Amino acid sequence: MMQTLEAQVVDNAHLKLLQPIQLPKRTRVIITVMQPSDDEREAWLQASAGQLSRACGDDEPEYSLELIKQPNSEFAA
Repeated sequence: MMQTLEAQVVDNAHLKLLQPIQLPKRTRVIITVMQPSDDEREAWLQASAGQLSRACGDDEPEYSLELIKQPNSEFAA
């Protein structure tokens, strides 16, 4: 049987499981630490920037202050 579990690193010798598991005491487990490669990270950053650019592109309309019906008193310009 194979399970995928998530855990947080507590210190350099301990992990804390994010969900309880039903395994007998002293059961041996194998842990694989997966870190994204620099290429993968760069691809995600480029994809994020592309989506942000699409959402806030040059064709986004400008809204004037006159269009505000009820100002947010917690926002200071």
